[in-house]
Amino acid sequence: MLALRRPRFDLPLLGGLVLLALVGLVTQYSASDLNATQAWNQTFRLLLGATLLVMVSRIPPGTLRNWTPWLFAGSVGLLVLVALLGEGRGAHRWLDLRFVRFQPSELVKLTMPMMVAWYLHQRPLPPSWMTLGVVAVMIAVPAGLVAEQPDLGTALLIMAAGLFTVFLAGLSWWRIGFIVGSVAGAAPIAWHFLHEYQRNRVRMLLDPDSDPLGLGWHIIQSKIAVGSGGLWGKGWHAGTQSRLEFLPEHTTDFILSVYAEEWGLVGVLLLLALYAFIIGRSLWIAANARDTYSRLLAGALAMSFFVYVLVNGGMIAGILPVVGVPLPLMSYGGTSAVSILASFGVLMSIHAHRRRVAG
Repeated sequence: MLALRRPRFDLPLLGGLVLLALVGLVTQYSASDLNATQAWNQTFRLLLGATLLVMVSRIPPGTLRNWTPWLFAGSVGLLVLVALLGEGRGAHRWLDLRFVRFQPSELVKLTMPMMVAWYLHQRPLPPSWMTLGVVAVMIAVPAGLVAEQPDLGTALLIMAAGLFTVFLAGLSWWRIGFIVGSVAGAAPIAWHFLHEYQRNRVRMLLDPDSDPLGLGWHIIQSKIAVGSGGLWGKGWHAGTQSRLEFLPEHTTDFILSVYAEEWGLVGVLLLLALYAFIIGRSLWIAANARDTYSRLLAGALAMSFFVYVLVNGGMIAGILPVVGVPLPLMSYGGTSAVSILASFGVLMSIHAHRRRVAG
C-alpha cells in the first residue's frame, strides 16, 4: 500500500527538530531544578510525538486530503465535548478520557489549516468573496469554541493558521487591507466581550508597574530574568529567577526567560537562528509541493510555527500580552509537543511526495 511506503525524511529539517528538542530537554531539566521525573516525562512525550511524526510521514498527502473533512469534524466535535465535560484550572480546556488527558484545541491548530487547504484546493484561486465567506465560517466555529473555554490566545492562533492558508492562496493586497482594517475597526467592540482577566493582561502590558506584586508580576520577573542574562548568560542551572521561584510558569510559558538568563543574548540569538532554519526549511518544502493542497498546508504550518515563536518571545519580553502560548518543543507539555511534531510529520509527507523537478 502507498500509505505504508517507507518514508523519505527531509534530513536537514529532521536534524533541526532533534537539536531543538535536545535544547528543550536540557533547559527543562535546569528549569525544573534538576527534577529527573519531569525531564523523563517530557522525553516520553517527545518520543510519542516523534512516533506520530513517523506514522504521519508515511501517509501520502492525497490520503491526508481525503481524510481532512473527517479529521476536522472530529476535532470540532472534541471541542464541543470540552464545552460540555471539560476541566481545567480556571478554564475548561482539558478533556479527560480516562486513559489520556489532552487539550483538543491543540489538535485544531493542525486540522484548521488542513480543512481550509482542502476547501481551497477544489476552487479557483485567488479565492472569491463567496469562498472567503465560507472559509470565515470554518475558522470562526472552532475559534469561537476555544475562545469560550476561555482561551483567547489559542483561539487567535487557530484563526491565524486558517488566515495564513488563505493568504498563501494568492489573496490580493487590497483584500488583505480591507480584512485587516475591518478587524482593527471591530477591536473596540471586541474589547467589551473580553473577560476581565483578559482585559487586565492588556492593561498590564501597557503598565506592569501599576500592580508589580499582582497582575504585573509575570512580565516584570520575566524582564528581570532576560535582562540579567546579559551577553553570555549566567551558565546552565545558574539562573536565580526560576530556582528561587520568582518567575512563575518557568517550565511552560516562560521557559525562554529561563533560557535567556542562563545563556544570555548570544544563546537566544542562536536559538532564534535554529527556529529560523526550521521555518525556512518548512517554507522550502511548501514551495516545492506537488499540488495546491500540499503547498497551502505546508506554508500555513510553517507560518503558524513562526507565530508561536513570535508570540511567546514577545510575551516574555513584555511587548505582547501574556496569553499562555508555549514555546514550541521547549515548553513543558504533552499535547502541544505531540501536535507540533505531528504537523512536521505532514511536512515530511509533503516533502516525500514533492515535485520531482525539485532538488
